[in-house]
Parts: sequence; C-alpha cells; structure tokens
Amino acid sequence: MDESSNYQVFEELIRQTGKVLFSYDVDSGSFTHLNTAFPYLWNRTRESVLANPSIILDTVHPDDRDYLVKEYRELLDGIIKYDVEFRIILPDKSVSWMLLNPKLVTDQQGKRLIAGIVEDITVAKDNIANLQKFAAKKNSILEILSHDLAGPIANIQGLAGLLSDYTREYENSQVDNVIRIIRDSSEKSIRMIRDFVEQEFLSSSNTGVIKRRVNLIEKVKEVMEQYGDGEDLIKKEFQFTSSSEKLYVNLDQNKFMQVINNLISNAIKFTRDNGVIVVDISEQEATVLITVKDNGIGIPDRYHDELFERFTPARREGLKGEPSTGLGMSIIKTIVEWHKGRIWFESAENEGTTFYIELPKE
Repeated sequence: MDESSNYQVFEELIRQTGKVLFSYDVDSGSFTHLNTAFPYLWNRTRESVLANPSIILDTVHPDDRDYLVKEYRELLDGIIKYDVEFRIILPDKSVSWMLLNPKLVTDQQGKRLIAGIVEDITVAKDNIANLQKFAAKKNSILEILSHDLAGPIANIQGLAGLLSDYTREYENSQVDNVIRIIRDSSEKSIRMIRDFVEQEFLSSSNTGVIKRRVNLIEKVKEVMEQYGDGEDLIKKEFQFTSSSEKLYVNLDQNKFMQVINNLISNAIKFTRDNGVIVVDISEQEATVLITVKDNGIGIPDRYHDELFERFTPARREGLKGEPSTGLGMSIIKTIVEWHKGRIWFESAENEGTTFYIELPKE
C-alpha cells in the first residue's frame, strides 16, 4: 500500500470516529486541510470555513475566546499544548464542548503549520459536570449531617458525665456500668461520624491531579447554596460574595472543592451557634483570592506556626466534641500548592479566623 493509500485509510478512520483533522497555515491564515467530519461537529460547511477561517473564532463561546487566543499564541511561542477544552455556539444557539490537541510543525518549504485533532466531548463533559456537582453536594451534606448528628450525641455524652457525678455517691455498680456504656457509645459514635467524613477527604486527596479550566465562582456558589440550605440544622449563617459572576481557573475540581469543604467544616466546628461563616472570591491583578472567614473561637497563638504540619499539636476537638486527625490542614496546604497557590491565615482567640487561598489566574 503506497503513502497516499495509507493517508486515505487513516483519514477514513478519523472521520468514522467523528473527529476533525485539520492543518492551518499560520503565515497565510488559511486552512490547508479540513476533513469531512467538520460539518458534523460545527453544523457549518467546510467551504464556508475554508473561504473565511475567521468564522471559527466567531463560533467560540464568548467566555472562551480570550482563553483560546492565549493558548494559540503560547503554541506559536513553542509551548506544548494538549487537551485544550473550549465551547462553541452552534447555529441553533446550542453549546457544544470541544477538545483540541494541536501541534506546531514546519513543513519542507519552511511554512509554519498547526496540525491537530478536534473532537466533540459534550456528552462526557455533561456527565462529568453532573458527577462533580453531586460529589460536591454529597460532601457538603456529609458535613452538615455530621455536625447535626455530632451535636446531640455530644450532648448525650455530656449528660452521661453529669449523671455519673450525681450517682457516684450511690456506689451502684450497675448504674455506673450503664452510664459508662452510654458515655463510651456516644464518644465512639461521634468519632465514627467524623472518621467517615475525614476518610472521604483523604480518599479524594490521594488520587492524581487532573486540572481543567473551571468557573470557580459557579462551583463554590453551588457548595455554599448547599450549606445555606442546612443553616437551620447546624445553627450557623452562611454568606457568599464574589467580585464577578465568572472567574476561570485551572483546577482539579474534586480536590479543590474538598479544600473548600474542609475549611468550611473547620469553621463550623469552631464557631458557636448563630455564628457567621463567609466565603469570598475576588479577582486580583494576576491571581484569585479566596477567603473563608468565621467569627468563632479562633486559633491560639501557640498553634499558629505549626497549624499546617502533619499530625500537628494544633489539632483540637470541635465545640461539640468533633474529633480531628490533625491531617486535614496539612493536606489542604498540599492540594493548594499542587495548584501553584499558597494558603495562610489570620486568627485571634474569641474573635475568629480567616483563611486565605491565592491561586494564579488561567
């Protein structure tokens, strides 16, 4: 089989998979090749794009255009690009997600060409978005339930202690044994609840990092709405503020939402009933700043320097007896650093704590 036949076979295989195979002449600003799968993905004719290549950029979702132009310029500068995700608006105004894998090459005549493959990933993105949405919802519900359950059980444990004090003078071994069982069972139940939530966090943090371009405000807002729905259960007020409606950052969404959940969980544990927990996202010149602020009991000064250490002495029980492994803050710091960010805090006893996370913008 000659080279021409091999090429035809290869292109036929690409076409059958529904992927667009293209090459683009950078200097002339024209497509030198665009396979027959293009009309199926873009719902536009090949001829219209070959005649006017700028149509492609016009089809890109307004929120993704600057991002795609930036990726294009970086590719021309020699930065390798892969798995570039963006949205296009079809003629019927519906939105499709595309995955682009481009490569900058130079042909025998010295022309710079961008060759690549584009595929429609709309169904996969929708499925992943649903999974991530329900994962975030699950984590926040677990936190709400754990605090809601831990409180009454901690009260039972405390009452068992009082009952033990009141009945000690009777020297009744059977009563003492029943009280001991109530107290031990309560303590074990509280620890089991918190261990389950902690294990969810640890399991998520142990998987590989997969970063994608994410509207951070939208995702954090979803989490905060869930906590807002649980205000009556855990007796805290939740507030969310942001500098805009859209702010895109490259994140491993599952891991980073676990970070937000964990910080909110800590705020809940160390904030008294009817306290306020505020999450804010603001855009800086080159970064995004996320703050999680509470008006709780604060962190004693002696723990400030070692809070992010593994198995730190700073680990404390929550106000309702919620246990801590001491691992949470160490893992949070690690996840933030995986995102090329940094985390720090300010705190004063009986005044509250504010955690700051600074991430680079896309």
